Amino acid sequence: MLSHGPTTGPRYVLHLPVTVPTEDQAVRFAYALARSLALVPGVEVAGATVSAEDAQHVRRWVFCDRILPDRRRCRARADHDGPCDPV
Repeated sequence: MLSHGPTTGPRYVLHLPVTVPTEDQAVRFAYALARSLALVPGVEVAGATVSAEDAQHVRRWVFCDRILPDRRRCRARADHDGPCDPV
């Protein structure tokens, strides 16, 4: 999500459809793409999700969706084993 700041007007969310044959490939691609854009201001890496083309309202998290005590998000993959790794 690109932002012009909290008081300068509306914000917009980008939707970039990419189709791949399997959910596993979608998750791997989304993970790699999100990580490659992590330094771009406004990109919320932890918010990456994937869905089936015909059920876009049902989304699967790419990254762990746990918020840690210091309010940062975990940067590990969804359903990871072991402790969370803060962003």
